[in-house]
Amino acid sequence: MPFLSIPARYEYLDEIREFVAGVAGQSGFGEKEVYSLQLAADEAATNIIEHAYAGMSNGTLEVSCNLQGDSLVIVMRDYGKTFDPSKVRQPDVTTNLSKRQIGGLGIYLMRKLMDEVHYESIGNQNILTMTKRRG
Repeated sequence: MPFLSIPARYEYLDEIREFVAGVAGQSGFGEKEVYSLQLAADEAATNIIEHAYAGMSNGTLEVSCNLQGDSLVIVMRDYGKTFDPSKVRQPDVTTNLSKRQIGGLGIYLMRKLMDEVHYESIGNQNILTMTKRRG
């Protein structure tokens, strides 16, 4: 299973996108699907950096990609603050852009781009699992 362990910092987001694109491309996903996978992974990693590791400079982010049948499963694991995505309000994407609250679209985008998004906290680990079926 392809695996990446990197410092949880913004300058490593390119590595995550390239890693996901490489595995997805080798797994037969089309260009549009690869872009969706990259965007979802980027949003997830950004949320982990911003929220789980807020105020911490030495966090680690582990990313794995695994082909299961016709689906690519991306698992992101961190050891930062826990998070309950069910408490995040659904953004109003119909409101005029100038009146929208900044932020809050990451989880919304992940759910729109992926077929399944699951989060769990086990011990000192946060585990985000995102699944995308090949078109």
